[in-house]
Amino acid sequence: MFTAFTSIVGETTTGGTLAQVPAAVAMHGPWGDGAAWPFFLLFPLFWILVIGLFIFIGRRTWRCNHHWAATQGAEGVLRERYARGEIDETEFRQRLEVLRSQPVT
Repeated sequence: MFTAFTSIVGETTTGGTLAQVPAAVAMHGPWGDGAAWPFFLLFPLFWILVIGLFIFIGRRTWRCNHHWAATQGAEGVLRERYARGEIDETEFRQRLEVLRSQPVT
């Protein structure tokens, strides 16, 4: 490491610029003694969490929309039949109550 540092600096003697560099920096580089090593895990962990959050929100939104579309399909047909006069109001309300009480699979 010391020889690599001297080749980067270009100083081969210990009396010039190399002598002014503290021993910890010459030995370990600008990272000190390596006590901050877990911080390199934060960036991938952050992106994994962001991507996971997008997947979670996307799946939840799709599931809610799927449930809503399935419910709206049957209720929409029922509303159309009521609007055309094929069923009366009591039958409309009874069937609507049945549709809303049954879980969608």
